[in-house]
Amino acid sequence: MPKLKTHKGAAARFKFTKTGKLLRMKGRQGHFRRRKPKRVKRQMRQTMAGSASDAKNVRAVLPYGSTK
Repeated sequence: MPKLKTHKGAAARFKFTKTGKLLRMKGRQGHFRRRKPKRVKRQMRQTMAGSASDAKNVRAVLPYGSTK
């Protein structure tokens, strides 16, 4: 059986914790940062947990990235 390929776009955007939860970065960071307050920019740097339904789809494209 051939090796499964990892989707590199998903690998750059998502990570799984040891317990199997999905971690993702917050959105709306592309541009227009000058007009955002410092507090908002600081909060956007933090990762947040993804939903369980999204985790199922991400696991399909990251065959070696998830523990569960």
